[in-house]
Amino acid sequence: MAKVKITQVKSVIDRSKRQKATMQALGLTKINKSVEHEATPQIMGMIKAVDHLITVEHL
Repeated sequence: MAKVKITQVKSVIDRSKRQKATMQALGLTKINKSVEHEATPQIMGMIKAVDHLITVEHL
């Protein structure tokens, strides 16, 4: 399965609890931190929910 590299580019301050929880579940805690995940439907749904806070690179 394909991998995606996710980088946080905006802060979670003043965001809903749900968005904060999604970012934490993705493993993103600080701006400019990057993580790699498999591109499963669950991860892609999480990415779609917080796409305004992150950038995504398909590897």
